[in-house]
Amino acid sequence: MGHRLSKIVTRTGDAGTTGLGDGSRVAKDCLRIEAMGEVDELNSSLGVLLSSELPETIRTALLGVQHDLFDLGGELCIPGLNIISEAHIVRLEELVAQFNDNLSPLKEFILPGGTQAAAFAHLSRTICRRAERRVVHLSNSENVSEFSRKYLNRLSDLLFVLGRTLNIAGGCGDVLWVHGKNRRS
Repeated sequence: MGHRLSKIVTRTGDAGTTGLGDGSRVAKDCLRIEAMGEVDELNSSLGVLLSSELPETIRTALLGVQHDLFDLGGELCIPGLNIISEAHIVRLEELVAQFNDNLSPLKEFILPGGTQAAAFAHLSRTICRRAERRVVHLSNSENVSEFSRKYLNRLSDLLFVLGRTLNIAGGCGDVLWVHGKNRRS
């Protein structure tokens, strides 16, 4: 493989535009670039989560997700390109089922937190939801693969389940929301 980035400072974006993978230039604040940026931020947040001590099964799952998110970013970078497929969605659904099987049913809402790793998983989940909203917004005006939208929706489910799983692995358990905890009588 040749060098992909031999020059980092190009000055081509100084006027507020950036290049897409098809060679076209768009404003840095257009919906497509915002969606790409949200997916990139999500991938980076998973990198922070991966810097934690994690069970190997979770580490492997998250590394796979990071590769998928890079592909999703590539898909967004080249309008009309379709990389994310139904197989990606099925794999996430299988991971959700696998990790959820070891959890007790939820009877209350939970707060994001507990162990540091679980807190990072919940933070990534909220970034994922924001990325999903951006991709949906983009799809209202431009062609975006339905699988990309579905992928982000399933990924947020996985990150929720992983947050719970990581709390159990860390000996913490769920942090339950207490209705009306700080209300005055």
